[in-house]
Amino acid sequence: MREVLRPLISADEIAKRVDELASEIKRDHKDNSITLICILKGGVIFMVDLSRKLDMPVEFDFMDISSYGDDVVSSGIIKIDKDLSNPITGKHVILVEDIIDTGQTLSHIYNHLKEQEPASIKVCTLLLKRERWEVQDVPPDYVGFEIPNDFVVGYGLDYAQRYRNLDYIGVLEFVEG
Repeated sequence: MREVLRPLISADEIAKRVDELASEIKRDHKDNSITLICILKGGVIFMVDLSRKLDMPVEFDFMDISSYGDDVVSSGIIKIDKDLSNPITGKHVILVEDIIDTGQTLSHIYNHLKEQEPASIKVCTLLLKRERWEVQDVPPDYVGFEIPNDFVVGYGLDYAQRYRNLDYIGVLEFVEG
């Protein structure tokens, strides 16, 4: 099998949409400091770029969740490998996701964070695969792009830890030869 990468969303389109998402977040949180919680590793590049556009008090925290391994589909088993470093009780939280696929991981994380009694939780995702979205109890508040049900890499998203460093998002296909 050979890997073929087909561009889907350009670096310029991503940069423009990140600016727009930051404007929406600033509008909604103009009187609050916020805590951005990034889901590692895929969301790091998105969160950093987004945070640079927010001219307001911002804290960072990180969670590491596993459900894919080195496969192209989620195993369905959600495991918190690294939890938050700081308490979020009473804070305004924005959960920053790289992609919402089935919604299972998002639902699990959201409920975990809700137990810690933040003042608010909003969800910001770069990508949403609406046709795969099964668990819809936590709709995202901010969506970068809706994409088809393709396996995508780049801009933080990976396949077997590769392709994260691309400045665009591409569809990864496996072909004979």
